[in-house]
Amino acid sequence: MTVTAARELSDDTVCFVGIGLPSLAANLARHTHAPSLVLIYESGTIGAKPTAPPLSIGDGELASTADAVVPVPEIFAYWLQGGRIDVGFLGAAQLDRHGNINTTVIGPYDAPAVRLPGAGGAPEIASGAREVVVVIRHSRRAFVESLDFVTSIGLSEPDSRHRLGITGKGPRAVITDLGVLRPDPDGRELILTHLHPGVDVDTVREHTGWPLRVSRNLRTTEPPTRLELTTLRELTGTASSS
Repeated sequence: MTVTAARELSDDTVCFVGIGLPSLAANLARHTHAPSLVLIYESGTIGAKPTAPPLSIGDGELASTADAVVPVPEIFAYWLQGGRIDVGFLGAAQLDRHGNINTTVIGPYDAPAVRLPGAGGAPEIASGAREVVVVIRHSRRAFVESLDFVTSIGLSEPDSRHRLGITGKGPRAVITDLGVLRPDPDGRELILTHLHPGVDVDTVREHTGWPLRVSRNLRTTEPPTRLELTTLRELTGTASSS
């Protein structure tokens, strides 16, 4: 999942990164095929080059390795709302077929079963970045027919993003531990376009909370290369000492 997500990022791309798997994937890309990838974190760091996955947006290494550190309002007003972010990399607790994201509550808002970490900068990233890539583990708890709360807008209704004054295109890919989903030709609904090796369509459908559509040109993702695996293990501190 992390390797496939990293491959979504090309060299010289400006990427607004979330903490967790998005950050790990972005740093894997920077250490392999995209050395000129520019990583921007919500705390105001531009061009951060962490040697290990940051623990939070306030991790000191993000600032100490960055090309510049600017105030948070500048990150959002000048960089994000100004249309200078190519890709926003996000995680999610829940996701629907239109790529809308919930990171706020599970259950009713006033009396939730679970209160999640919240929105943070995700709503602005989802609306202001030119494109969005979502990294999320595939399960019926996460891939739901209807969100308990819409934290960040996805593809939604035709022209709704334009009507709301949202400049970004929305999700271009959802990377899971089973495969890859991308918008259908109409750009409204996520469909299965790639399976990871060893996974079949029935398994993905069993883990999806809506009737999942499958691309006519369904493909298998390329397995991780030796370089990608070695670099990933070095980043996460799991490389063998032998």
